[in-house]
Order: sequence, then C-alpha cells, then structure tokens
Amino acid sequence: MKTRAVKYQIRRIWTTAINSNKKTGAMQKDIFGNTVPEIISIKEASDIASVSEATIRNWIKANYLKKHNGGIIRESFKEVLQNVIGKEKLTSRANKLKKDKHDNEELKKWVEAQLYRKETDIEKTAVEYEKKLSNSYKNKEGIYYTPSFIIENMLESIALDKDKTFLDPACGTGNFIMKAIEKGIKPENVFGFDTDENAIKILKERIFRKTGYKTNNIKNINFLDYVISSKEQIKFDLIFTNPPWGKKIKKDNRLRYGKLLNANNSLDTTSLFLFASLQVLKDNGFLGFLVQEAFFNIANFEDIRKKMLNYNILRIIDYGKAFEGLLTKAQAIVIQNNKGGKLLKCETKEETHKLTKENFRKNPKTIFNFWIKDKEAEVIDRFFSKEHTTLKNNAKWGLGIVTGNNKKYCINFPKDGYVPVYKGSDITPNGLKEPSCYIPNDFSQYQQVAPMELYQAKEKLIYRFISSKLMFFHDTRQRFILNSANLLIPSDKTGVTLKQLADLLNSKPMNWLFSKLFNTHKVLRSDLESLPIHLDYFQEHSSFDEKKYLAFLKIKKTSNGTYRAER
Repeated sequence: MKTRAVKYQIRRIWTTAINSNKKTGAMQKDIFGNTVPEIISIKEASDIASVSEATIRNWIKANYLKKHNGGIIRESFKEVLQNVIGKEKLTSRANKLKKDKHDNEELKKWVEAQLYRKETDIEKTAVEYEKKLSNSYKNKEGIYYTPSFIIENMLESIALDKDKTFLDPACGTGNFIMKAIEKGIKPENVFGFDTDENAIKILKERIFRKTGYKTNNIKNINFLDYVISSKEQIKFDLIFTNPPWGKKIKKDNRLRYGKLLNANNSLDTTSLFLFASLQVLKDNGFLGFLVQEAFFNIANFEDIRKKMLNYNILRIIDYGKAFEGLLTKAQAIVIQNNKGGKLLKCETKEETHKLTKENFRKNPKTIFNFWIKDKEAEVIDRFFSKEHTTLKNNAKWGLGIVTGNNKKYCINFPKDGYVPVYKGSDITPNGLKEPSCYIPNDFSQYQQVAPMELYQAKEKLIYRFISSKLMFFHDTRQRFILNSANLLIPSDKTGVTLKQLADLLNSKPMNWLFSKLFNTHKVLRSDLESLPIHLDYFQEHSSFDEKKYLAFLKIKKTSNGTYRAER
C-alpha cells in the first residue's frame, strides 16, 4: 500500500503529464488523416517524471515504455506514471530520490529556531542537523560527516600554531574547523566554504559561542568557483577536509572545472577539490583529505594520483568502514607542499609500515597500493620486469545479460522457450556449477545484451565480476551469462590459448598479484588488461604449472603462502 507522500508525488507527476497533454492534444493525424500516436522526447519524459534521461532509456529497454520515430509514445508513458511508479522494484529504485524528500525550507526554519534560543546546545544542534539531512540529499551532494576520531588522527603530528591559517573547503557544520580551534588556531585564522547555507549558519554560531569571535571567514559559496574566479587568492598554511564524495554535478560544469583546474581525467568532486586546494596551499603547507578507497586504485583517479607524486606524501591511512550504511572504506592522504621525503607511512588498523613513492610510480594506473609491504613490492616488480604482453587491445570483451527485471524473467527450472543462463556465483575455482537460472530466449526484451556472436563464440572465457578473487572458466559450449559474470575472447596476438590463459588467471600467483595491486571486490576490465602475460613461459611449457611458473619468474613461495623475489 502506498504511503500518502508517494501517492501525492504520483498524483503531481500525473497532473503534470495531463496538463502537458491538454496543451498539445492527445492524438495527432498524418497527412492522409490517419490517427498516429503522439510522441514525446526522452528529455520531456525525464523532466515530467523527475528522473534522469538514463532512467527513461532503461525503462524503454525493459519494455515499460514504447518507442516510436525516435521518441516515446505518450500513452505508454502515461501508463508508466499511473500504474508502475511506486509499485515495481525497478521504478521505485530509480525514483528513490522522491521517497527521501529533502525540505530545505523546513530545515532552514528549524536551524533559525535553534539559533534564536540562547539556551540551545549548539554542539548538539550540529549533530542533530546532520541527522536531519535526507539520504538522497547526502548522496546527491556527496556528504558524509567526519567522525571526530578521524579528524583527531588526521591532525596528529601537525603543528597547529595559533598564527597559522587553516581552511576547510567543504566545511559543513565545521568539525575540522572546531578541532583546529580547540588545538590552538586563532578563530580569526580559520576559513571555511560550503554550499549548505544552514550548515554555515551553525558553524558561525559554534565559533562564536566557543570563542566570542564573530567571523566573516566562513562563507556560503562553492570553493571550486572561488578558486577559479578569485583574482587575489589567500594562501593557507593548513588545508584539511572531507570533500564531497562523488557529488552530482552537471557534465558541462564538471568538464569546465576539470579544464580550468588542469585535472585531466580525474573529474570526481574529490579530485576537483584536491586540485583546487593545491592551488591555494602555501609552500611547505600541509594538506589532508579524507577520501573513498577508490581514490587509491580506480582508473578515474589516476591523474590526481600522479599529481600527488609531485609532493611529499607523509601518511596514507585506512580507517575502515567509518560511515554507517556506506560500504566503501574511508581513507586519508596527508601531504606537505614540498619535494622532500622518500618514505611515507602507510597505516591500517593492524599495523604501520613504510613504502616509497617509487613503489606506486611503477604500478599499472599509478595505483597507490599502500596496503602492501616493501618485500611484496619487490615481488610485484619482478612480475612486471619480465618481458610480457597484456590483454589491453588484445581481446574482445562482453557483459553478461542485463534483463532489467530478474524477478520477471528468471525462473529456476528448464522450460520450453527458455535457455539456461549462468551467474557469477556459478563460476567456482573447481569449475562451473549446473545452471540454476533460465530466461526466455527472446533477447530483444532485455535491457542490455552483448553481441550474440560473443556468447556463441566457439570458445571464450567467462568470469565472476563481483569478486575479490579471479575465477575464470573456459567455455566451449556457447553458454549465456547474466550480468554478475562477464566474458572475454583474447585475440591471436596474445600468443596463448584460452585454456592456458584461464589456468594462468586462476592461479595462486596471479590471484596474489591481483589482490596486492587492486585490493577490490570487483574484477574490472581495466585491471585485467593490466596483468602481465609472460609469453616466454608458454613458449617453454605447453601448459601452466605453478612451480615452473614461479621458477621462471625467480619468485619463491614461502611456507606461509606469501611470495619473495629471489636474488
């Protein structure tokens, strides 16, 4: 049963669509007087339903909407608005922003009421405000408020002299700033920027009640715009922040920021804030950013990682899963704006060790695999120092079938007109399980399907996509796969057979290398394209043998299952 809020939202959208009909006429006729269906564009449908154009396209692929002459038949759109939104899982997920309403005016009134009362505990108000922000708003703005223990740790060993200038470019209600004041920075020397007007008001009041100082240095503006447009920028001694993680901004704006900040392909808001912060950091100044774990190992962040190698990296810290309801780990990087420092501290909950920037510089995609130790870095270097090829530009790749609605299309027993389809979980280290899923053999109704010749290739490799381990299967029976599995077909230029490649990728040494390089729970194409394939080994040996392969690389397997490079 729908809630009153959802009913109201559907009624509003429905009324908008009806009014739009009245303006244009429900039906049209061609030059011969024949009635033809009225068409609306994907953009119009997106605007009326308050969802992205990508979501509208997904509804088309899933057969919720009917296409005609490059547009959408209005009647099918009306049917979706009336009978689908809020009922089926696909659309409820796609419209999750509607269910999690952010009422900024109500929040503004609440904040003003709290600030008006002198007896209000402003620190509690800051905490309560964070709780009142809707999940949809936090997701859209990339907001994850920083726990105090992380702030304390990030500022550890940083000299917070009272005359130093301190900036948080995404300050929110000011947890970093209040900690800086607590540790001795004068209130007139702290600066903060944020686009949340309510948070700015709370922070100003926090500073006033703690110090008696009414600051004008906490501003309700976009830090990126400030850096790009300001003619006389202030330089700061200390910049510490938890920037927006993946904030949703329009593509044109993202590209504009990237160009003006020389960010190249690192266009996530975390990267943009870091590029901007480096422009206003004093020589020998300190900078600390709390970032998502993808920052250190995903291709989209490669350009900002390369930029970081130009600075003195002091610490990289792993705080684990620090945010409730967020699966990604919270990690931090602390640097000093100079060229010094060969060794950097790598800190996890278990231990602290040291590496060099050179360890990262040699890695594929300049991955900062700070979770490894120096001896392990030597082994990684041994894998790549031997002459090798890779799968990059040497394979065809395909995704598993995306039905758009597994509950609707998938059954767990064979049936006429259905074909078996294999899931990622069906691919195991010991081979392929028997099929437990069957889908209709009319593939035109699915949301996404790879070219049929890939599924029906004489032989191919299929592999788990969601996995921290490499699990490949050499398929010679033209099997179909769901999107929890992917496929690849190497070209003849790789110089290995598919069976040899499957054995290599499934091997313990290659799994070890994969985990030490990427430390991820997804097997990404770009990661697989980085792994070394040593043709010289397969020219000497027709099949893969782990002991012979390690001897070829001059790597020794230790008694505890790790590896060491032989001298």
